Amino acid sequence: MQDGLLLLYCAAVGFVASGIAASFYKMVTTQPARFALLADGWLGAAATLVFCALTGPVIIVDSAWRTWVSKRIASGWLVVGVCIAGLWSACSGVLVLELVFTIGGLPA
Repeated sequence: MQDGLLLLYCAAVGFVASGIAASFYKMVTTQPARFALLADGWLGAAATLVFCALTGPVIIVDSAWRTWVSKRIASGWLVVGVCIAGLWSACSGVLVLELVFTIGGLPA
């Protein structure tokens, strides 16, 4: 039971971090976050990799929701997209919590 709640907590932390990063990107650029190269060169590719790794769950849920509302996909595909985003959020949530504990000097 505790493991399940911990997994849900990590997923929530990961999705919130993803949403904050995607919202900040939209505030700065006035365009929604998407899977696209942010800049040319190796530095741009590295920044894109980190950005997409963090904002991926929000991008997937947003895309699945928009295509489901416009009736271009079935409900099952919406569920698949949300499940993939949930697992991705849990993984990134673990990394975000590890980073917070490391910076704060707390034992993980």
